[in-house]
Amino acid sequence: MKEKVEVIKTSLDSDLNSVTSLNDLGQLKAKYLGKKGLVTLLTSNMKDLSIEERKEVGKIANEIREEVNSKLTNKEEELKNKELNDKLEKESIDISLPSKKIKRGSRHPFNRIVEDVEDFFVSMGYDVVDGPELETDENCFRLLNLPDGHPARDTQDTFYIDEEYLLRTQTSSVQAREMQANKEKTPIRMICPGKVYRRDEDATHSHQFGQVEGLVIDKNISLADLKGTLELFAKKMLGENTKVRFRPSYFPFTEPSVEVDVSCFKCGGKGCSLCKQTGWIEVLGAGMVHPNVLRMGGYDPEVWTGFAFGTGLDRFAMFRYAIPDIRYLYTNDIRFLEQFDRKDEENEIK
Repeated sequence: MKEKVEVIKTSLDSDLNSVTSLNDLGQLKAKYLGKKGLVTLLTSNMKDLSIEERKEVGKIANEIREEVNSKLTNKEEELKNKELNDKLEKESIDISLPSKKIKRGSRHPFNRIVEDVEDFFVSMGYDVVDGPELETDENCFRLLNLPDGHPARDTQDTFYIDEEYLLRTQTSSVQAREMQANKEKTPIRMICPGKVYRRDEDATHSHQFGQVEGLVIDKNISLADLKGTLELFAKKMLGENTKVRFRPSYFPFTEPSVEVDVSCFKCGGKGCSLCKQTGWIEVLGAGMVHPNVLRMGGYDPEVWTGFAFGTGLDRFAMFRYAIPDIRYLYTNDIRFLEQFDRKDEENEIK
């Protein structure tokens, strides 16, 4: 056994002297430490030995294995250092050459809108809340006063997972969750920006898009409070010269309900192709929270009142940055995103 070990040591020293590359060293490792390597074969007949002989052979084999490992590791470090030094000697860097400009995008226009909306409402004392995108039929429809058979429940408009679960069609479902979770029935001031899903896709619609819902519940809340809030919101998002118009409408979860228009920021209300010569652009829906919704949320409509509103964040991004096709927001095309690398005020509508 000891003679075999001495032969391995002599052979290893000779082989290491002739190794000139890491590839050769890899082959050398296999020769000595592989499954059929010289060191491994020393213990191939261990089953035929007595217990005392096994202890002796095992000790000798471990010692030679550690020695071989150590020499191979040292040789590997030597070869790596030599390879690095050779590379540094051969290569040179011309520091006078101009640097390469790395293409980059910027903060996404959708994220800019979300951050601005959140900043505005937080400054007014609102909480920013979130909720699941996989929602129950109860939170998305029933608790918002949408009865069975309502068109919004149709399978051609909604992504149903099964009879109970669906991809939420509106962030209003978070309002239902907040009302249910507020066990002490204290005032609520909240917004919920997030993604919603509907079966629709063209230049101005997407199967996935962003919405922000707002909800206020307190005592003595009136339509005047809603009007003042939305006027401030429109001016903040679209410019101080923006005018706001309210039109009567209908939503199952609010009564009375209104559609909210803003004066066209492109033509200043004079009439153009963007506003279809009307001078106005519809931006959101709103209204006073329906008594049924308050009641199902655990609030007494004789004591509490409130208002709610909702708008598409993608549409605000399109209006603010003059984006002609909503699908641009989801392409992640660097040519599109790099346009927003300039200062915000250069991109925003004055």
